[in-house]
Amino acid sequence: MNNKSIPQLPAISMERTSDFYKRLGFSVKPVSPGGDYAIADRGTLEIHFFLHQALVPSESAFGCYFRVTDADLLYSEFHLLGLPSKGIPRITAIEDKPWGMREFAIVDENGSLIRIGHEI
Repeated sequence: MNNKSIPQLPAISMERTSDFYKRLGFSVKPVSPGGDYAIADRGTLEIHFFLHQALVPSESAFGCYFRVTDADLLYSEFHLLGLPSKGIPRITAIEDKPWGMREFAIVDENGSLIRIGHEI
């Protein structure tokens, strides 16, 4: 059996959330008749989105961690998108962390924190 964990994150607007993740190279498809649930994937990375129109991005506590084989490669790709380093959305610098991971983070338009890293 191949076990897998898939994060579920909120989307204030399914259209804007889909557009944001498509810029990051994900394919995004709505899977519910009312358009209130969508699945995004990029290779082995997968995120599910549920509609949450009352969410306040600056107060969001949602997030997930993607452990990848090469965080530097993804950082290089995502950095080219010109996301700011402050505010919402944003991208942080990539760095070696004291807990043994090389990682960076993206905060999406909904305020969800997506950390991406690999073991040092």
